[in-house]
Amino acid sequence: MRVLRILLVVLAGLALTACSSKFKTYNGPEITSIQVQKANRKMYLLHNSKVIKEYDIGLGGNPVGHKEFEGDLKTPEGIYFISHRNPNSRYHLSLGISYPNEADRAHADVLGKPPGGDIMIHGGPPRKKNGKPRAVSSPDWTAGCIAVTDEEVERIYAMVKPGTPIQILP
Repeated sequence: MRVLRILLVVLAGLALTACSSKFKTYNGPEITSIQVQKANRKMYLLHNSKVIKEYDIGLGGNPVGHKEFEGDLKTPEGIYFISHRNPNSRYHLSLGISYPNEADRAHADVLGKPPGGDIMIHGGPPRKKNGKPRAVSSPDWTAGCIAVTDEEVERIYAMVKPGTPIQILP
């Protein structure tokens, strides 16, 4: 009886550990594209034309218009792709977006400024040294990225593979 009780406690602990892992698994339909509607603050994960999952999002601190250069706080607009997954992101997981492309670089060059980069889909802001989340004063708080909650980015990270196209609409 005692051995059974110990075994149950161990199994329960393992189950809780598995549930809290930021590395989720996904066994549903392949996500073939992502669509972001900046004006509606929505992101859709799609399998062909069917919406599999919908998320409310935060954007750059200056969300209207296409990103033109580093520091403008705008989220890019156009067709890009997921370039990589970062398990060690300071934003509790992130998926890189292939901004800037050649047209973005050329436009920034005309302006005499760097195009910026490191645009991603990520979770909440980095935590303070005491482990508490940093306060977010606005729904649009990033430097140009697409933000979701930590729990949501865990699911998205499991669902989306590098190479997936992402269309970011005004």
